[in-house]
Amino acid sequence: MTGKVIERLDALRDNNDEAEIEADIEAAAPLRGHAPGAQFWLRGGAVFAFALVFAVFALTSPLFLSVANLANIVQQSAVVGVLGLGLTAVLIGGGADPIKGGLDLSIAANLGLCAAVYAVTLRAGATSAQAVGLTLAAGVAVGALNAFAVLGLRILPLLATLTTMNLCAGLELVLTQNTSVPASSPLLGWLIDEGAFGIPHLATALVAVAALFTLVVHYTPFGLRLRASGEHAQAARAAGLNVRAYVAASYLLGGLAAGIAALASSALLSGSSPGAGENLLAVVASALLGVVFSRRMVPTMPGTLLAVLFIGVVSNGFQLDNVSSYWVNGVEGALILFVVATTALLRRRHLGTHAHD
Repeated sequence: MTGKVIERLDALRDNNDEAEIEADIEAAAPLRGHAPGAQFWLRGGAVFAFALVFAVFALTSPLFLSVANLANIVQQSAVVGVLGLGLTAVLIGGGADPIKGGLDLSIAANLGLCAAVYAVTLRAGATSAQAVGLTLAAGVAVGALNAFAVLGLRILPLLATLTTMNLCAGLELVLTQNTSVPASSPLLGWLIDEGAFGIPHLATALVAVAALFTLVVHYTPFGLRLRASGEHAQAARAAGLNVRAYVAASYLLGGLAAGIAALASSALLSGSSPGAGENLLAVVASALLGVVFSRRMVPTMPGTLLAVLFIGVVSNGFQLDNVSSYWVNGVEGALILFVVATTALLRRRHLGTHAHD
């Protein structure tokens, strides 16, 4: 099957017909190693768990279903949600291999650095537009550094982004001197304000960013080639695609997401605060859990958004029921373990491969 896909894409090398390549990628989907029945039950189980958790909290707390509380869930999920979308772009562009594939452990620390850049530049007298530009540029610069380390220096993504994570954390401390830096601007005020039906603009912004990332990654030629580079790199090269360029682009998207998330974090915290980027576990959980909400058991932007909201519902429900917030980290860790273990088991059963091959 792999040979046929490669031969087919090789035949398309001269014209790069996106529709044809899309058909070949879809035809190669069984290569991911999931039996249709297993996919159905796993996705169905995820949706059922979401509905069950939602129903339980609706019964245990009269405030849960209020418009204000539901809007608050989306608003509080904005930071992790945007970071999760950025990490999903990296997972899509780099592939599913847990060691050599797409991974960015620096994305949360990148947020902390970008938030520090935003607050410090505002304090120094920069205009709101200048501060936003520098913040987004800082996020993209960290993404470019990751791309250089992974593709130029050929360091494993796990080690490269772990190093970048520490670098970002150190630079944040240099900028803020390990203190909170307050920030105020019309943009932050607008994000935290309520819009139509009492829904905060920050909640609407999360949906808008998710829609934008979904459009770019899933409904454009660029997104098609990005997915081809991650899922079937050899076939993509045979079709004439510059796989390295698309992998680099995925890290830049991750860096851009960190910059956008920094603005959301600054709105919620009224500036830069030490530890603002310490939510890596929730980000990884959302990106990996999003796999079970997708049709082909692969990372997708809509799947990540659903996973973020699922984690947000769990966290909010625990708060309303006076359950310790420490349980949320345990739930996130259990979800990561569940998704990774289940997908590895399905691959071994239906492809005859092994986790460490």
